[in-house]
Amino acid sequence: MKEIVTRIDYALRVDLEVLIIAEDGFAPTYAKPGDAGADLRSTQSISLNPGARALVGTGVKLALPAGYVGLVHPRSGLAAKHGITVLNAPGTIDAGYRGEILVTLLNTSDTSFEIERGDRIAQLLFQEVSRARFIAVAELPESSRGDTGFGSSGRS
Repeated sequence: MKEIVTRIDYALRVDLEVLIIAEDGFAPTYAKPGDAGADLRSTQSISLNPGARALVGTGVKLALPAGYVGLVHPRSGLAAKHGITVLNAPGTIDAGYRGEILVTLLNTSDTSFEIERGDRIAQLLFQEVSRARFIAVAELPESSRGDTGFGSSGRS
């Protein structure tokens, strides 16, 4: 029987110009092959008290190509184990932004959490984006859902 080998490249590769403004070791990195998010690290050590939030530097600046967005997501381990999340998840990095990527962390737990310099604090994902052209109309076409909103499916 003849063996059939297929190869699918699931990850489109996009070259990004990255300016690391902290020392070596702060470049975004993918932990494992196939990971969607590249880890971002804290450039500072802070204590995040219960219910507190902090704007944390990553030492990373990017030059995204037009038509792309960077999205800053929480790290699932920090969220599940310690209640640490990204407040405005996902944070949006527009293609024209050239400043340092800052992450707004929130401690949703009832205990303080220590973040050390170099700790992985968030994940950075990239997506292509489309820009809409907004066209004013007198009415919208009908749909099966209509204008029903929160809780409209009858499920909790």
